[in-house]
Amino acid sequence: MPVIDAHSHIYPDKIACKASSAVGDFYGVDMNAKNASASSMLAACEGSPITHHLVHSVATTPGQVPIINDFIAEQCRAHDNFVGFATMHQDFEDVEGEINRAIDLGLKGVKIHPDTQKVNMDDPRLMHLYEVIEGRLPIVIHTGDYRYDFSHPRRLKRILHTFPNLVVDAAHFGGWSVFDYALEYLEDENCYVDTSSALEFLGPRRTVELVRAYGVERVMFGSDFPMWSPVTEYNMLAAMPFTQEEFEAITWHNAERFIGQEI
Repeated sequence: MPVIDAHSHIYPDKIACKASSAVGDFYGVDMNAKNASASSMLAACEGSPITHHLVHSVATTPGQVPIINDFIAEQCRAHDNFVGFATMHQDFEDVEGEINRAIDLGLKGVKIHPDTQKVNMDDPRLMHLYEVIEGRLPIVIHTGDYRYDFSHPRRLKRILHTFPNLVVDAAHFGGWSVFDYALEYLEDENCYVDTSSALEFLGPRRTVELVRAYGVERVMFGSDFPMWSPVTEYNMLAAMPFTQEEFEAITWHNAERFIGQEI
């Protein structure tokens, strides 16, 4: 069966190590030995059950948006097991034009990271983005960080109520480092969550509890490469007491529904 990693970051070869180190610095994790290139990710997954990757990167300046989108589209053309998501920045001038261009490039969604982009996820500039993509493209939103308010789950709740047809993955079980707090805001909302950067922190028992609380049909497997090894993350999930049907939903079918594409 296919296994879809629904949360992976990749960067061009020439900056792959530098970008990985910058991510590590942001989270206080030693990433100096990690390479965040597409080839490194594929090599890390070789021989494993992981077959497909939802790939993206984050623009920290408006000028990076078209460059990153071109890169992600190029990687998807080179690797037919990649599903590419565009980036967007709150200060990019022609949001609608770039979203249309991203669709023409074959990209299947959008990814934003309010904390590294230093913007509230319900800022009016991003509310315009959600208006543009509602009913057209899904979006992965980094959600939660005890150090910042930009990505607070309560902000996502407002977004979901304002745009009821927006398809959202509230990454990191809806609230990285504030997992239980996120559940209070998002348990009954219309959004997906993914397992990226969560399993090691939560442990098997709490992970299963959260999957049951959100509903197995809302949870997608994600590794957060290059932060963590996709294979290690997959093996942790596979060791948990899910039924085969539940496991296939988490690692395959839910991601298909999220991107609106059969794998």
